[in-house]
Amino acid sequence: MPRQVYFYDQPERFVAGTVGQPGARAFYLQASARGRITSVLLEKTQVAALAERIEEVLDEALRRSGGDAAIPAAAPKDLLDTAPLDLPLEQEFRVGTMALAWDSVDGCLVVEAQALVDDEEEGAEEAVFTDDDTGPDMLRVRLTGAMARVFAKRALDLVAAGRKPCPFCNLPLDPEGHLCPRANGYRR
Repeated sequence: MPRQVYFYDQPERFVAGTVGQPGARAFYLQASARGRITSVLLEKTQVAALAERIEEVLDEALRRSGGDAAIPAAAPKDLLDTAPLDLPLEQEFRVGTMALAWDSVDGCLVVEAQALVDDEEEGAEEAVFTDDDTGPDMLRVRLTGAMARVFAKRALDLVAAGRKPCPFCNLPLDPEGHLCPRANGYRR
């Protein structure tokens, strides 16, 4: 069966969102444009890793360009998207492997999320992103630097939203503990 590639070049919307209450939330990536919506399921840790890596890739692209790339240093407030996921929410696949790249020619970030494959399937150990029509389904999104910053900010805020705040500094508590900057090294 040929793979399905859900491709969005500068979508109207690309967000991470959740369904459910903290502790029992399902995390999704969702892209939409011209009435078409694609939603894929992934783990909370994948959302956090994707957002952190996007920030790193954008910072590196900005540094390499000498500050000339059209990448804002922070997410533009006027572009922040706090709306819930679009409905209907129909999961296309569960994400297994993700890849990022900065396209310096077009000045955009390319995000690829590939469907999870069973361990028994051939090639499950190594993800290879190709443009042929074989392999697992994939979501491929091309984003401006500003849109990528906005995605990363929302995703990081979303992951932190499920954590209880520190009683001293109000920062979200990490599951492994929290070194509070306001309580003289108090670790919770």
